[in-house]
Amino acid sequence: MDRTGFGTLLREARQRAVLTLESLSEASGVSVRAISDMERGQSLPRQATLSELMDALRLDEGERRRFVEASRRRTAQVPRQLPPDLAAFRGRAAALAAVRRLSAQVDARTARVVVSAIGGMAGVGKTALAVHWAHQVADRFPDGQLYVNLRGFEDVRPLDPGDALAAFLGSLGVPSRDIPRGTDERSTMFREQTAGRQLVVLLDNARDEEQVRPLLPGSAGCLTIVTSRNRLSGLAVTDDAGLVSLDVWTREEALAALAGRIGEGRCRAEPEAAAELVELCGLLPLAVAITGAHLSASPRLPLQVAVRELREAGPRLDALSAGDPRADVRAAFSWSYRTLAPAAARFFRHLALHPGPSVSADAAASLAAVDPVAARPLLRELTAAHLLSRDAHGRYVLHDLLRAYGAELVAEEGDDVLAARTRLMEYLRYNAHAANLFTGPPLREEVPPAAPGVVSVAFGDREAAMDWFGQEEPAVAAALRSLDDPRLLGYGVTLTADWVTYYSVTGQWTEEIAAKRLGLDAAVRLDDAEAIARNSADLARALAETGRLDEAERQVEVLLGQMHRLDLPQRAAAERSIGWVRGRQKRHDRALHHARRALELYREAGDEASAARELNAVAWYLTLLGRHEEAVAMGEEAVPLLRRHGNLRIEAAARDTLGHARQYLGDLDGAIADYEESLRLYGEAADGYNQAEVLDHLASAELERGDRDRARGHWLRAADLLTAISSPRAARMLDSAAALDAPPCP
Repeated sequence: MDRTGFGTLLREARQRAVLTLESLSEASGVSVRAISDMERGQSLPRQATLSELMDALRLDEGERRRFVEASRRRTAQVPRQLPPDLAAFRGRAAALAAVRRLSAQVDARTARVVVSAIGGMAGVGKTALAVHWAHQVADRFPDGQLYVNLRGFEDVRPLDPGDALAAFLGSLGVPSRDIPRGTDERSTMFREQTAGRQLVVLLDNARDEEQVRPLLPGSAGCLTIVTSRNRLSGLAVTDDAGLVSLDVWTREEALAALAGRIGEGRCRAEPEAAAELVELCGLLPLAVAITGAHLSASPRLPLQVAVRELREAGPRLDALSAGDPRADVRAAFSWSYRTLAPAAARFFRHLALHPGPSVSADAAASLAAVDPVAARPLLRELTAAHLLSRDAHGRYVLHDLLRAYGAELVAEEGDDVLAARTRLMEYLRYNAHAANLFTGPPLREEVPPAAPGVVSVAFGDREAAMDWFGQEEPAVAAALRSLDDPRLLGYGVTLTADWVTYYSVTGQWTEEIAAKRLGLDAAVRLDDAEAIARNSADLARALAETGRLDEAERQVEVLLGQMHRLDLPQRAAAERSIGWVRGRQKRHDRALHHARRALELYREAGDEASAARELNAVAWYLTLLGRHEEAVAMGEEAVPLLRRHGNLRIEAAARDTLGHARQYLGDLDGAIADYEESLRLYGEAADGYNQAEVLDHLASAELERGDRDRARGHWLRAADLLTAISSPRAARMLDSAAALDAPPCP
């Protein structure tokens, strides 16, 4: 210890003994000036003087040992224990900026001890970042660097903090005979030894906060860096640690790292293959490093061949190993998995069965058949262990390679895969039907109850229902693509039916087309005529909405081919759908024919609600054919029936139809009133796409009445609504608004 350290001990002991400089001088026989110089760090005592001071202060054995140690005249040891920095550290600009802000807070003149905990999943490069950072700032800490691998996540037992402290104390020059036996005593001595020093202390691969706390130095001039796969939130709470969470590389960072290992020339020669290689590695630094090492050993191997081999490798994790447990992705993951409690381990395995890019808490609970309340601490445990992360929407994300590892564990443990996947499908089916009660009339009058273990979501209003649809949309799309088990094919039919309203009100035609193609494929494999007809009809509508009329016509042919196999209500629905496509094809006479036929069949079946809906379709095609008086009569007949049956969206459509007919009859006030009511109803139904359609009609009526400003405002509002759902029709609305800014023709 330096002179300042001995002086501090002497002053504190004198003050505890309630002695002044003069009274200590009188008791020990040492001059006041000599004691003052020692306390101010100006000198150290000779052996005889030290003994006189310790006797006068009546120190116990432990205090005497510390005085003796502090008084020794020796050349201070400066430990240099950092592992070598990477030859070419790449990327991590944001993380480096964050940690540099932390190291800038180190100031020996303040009382704040700076601790930084770097967390992240296995193989993400926590140690590489910590070592690189420590090397960058090492010159600011002249008393050296201490390093220890705490072995928190390895095949061997985690390192005992007491053992780490013994090594640190030895590195700081404490003779082994003077190192206390207990961890608490060693921790106290470590804080004493580091008092007044400026050190970097790197605690690598920590298991938890309790392993770290005894190893924290007590000097404000020290920087302590901790790495762990666990999120050490406790250090942030009790020790004011700054937390840095490390994610996988960006594609650019991963490509730069690969090029650094195999040469930029190989990456430039096959840029697409290089990009696919790092994607197959999940942008995980450890996986990229292993792949780079394999390629470096085979300098003539084309990258495209390596891509094919990695893509076709049995378990992909087999290919991501360098034959060393420290350079093996599977082994790295296993060390994190083994630390989990049994319930969290089972939950992790079931999460690996989710087919989507992210999973909600309720879907995760359903997969594992766990109560939502019990699922929350399990999700927190997995997130804290960096086996899960969270996206901007609060959903949980499982890295692709962790998903592959989890799937291997599912097979090893014999988990019931079919039961878990069935519960996920049940969760999406049951809750979509419940949500549809708030977004429009349900597509099926009855729905089987949720299966055991499936979470039932409580929807309080339409907004909550729409939020749920938005949250689970990526999951349902992935679930439909994963229907490889014949026993799950039925869900391909039911799920696509329950999501029609959501796709329609949000104008997500591309997503609906993809979903309906999958649903149609499932229906064909099941040879379910009604499901084939329904999916073909919905697919035709979505295709027509995007202007792909030839493809829509092919779906009409599928519908017509199934007509003889359908019952009365199903034939009515098919006729309605064919009429809708004909309307989009501007074959309005044929559209009217099919709509009238659908109306007859609905009435024959005694289905007043569907007949009311079809009355509006007939009215719409009549007004498009210029038969506006008939259209008004049909529309006025439809509106009260639609209101009686609570069909908000079609009542809004009927009001739009009436507005269109009245506008062409010259009744602009009546037309505008109908359009405004339609707009209100669509707003209540949260149907932004059709609100934009009505705003387009309303703008044309206002323009016809001579109010250019109101017309422009309606078109701009329509453009905003369509832009929000990424509809290409937004451009046409903007063009209409912009045209009003041009000077009128003379």
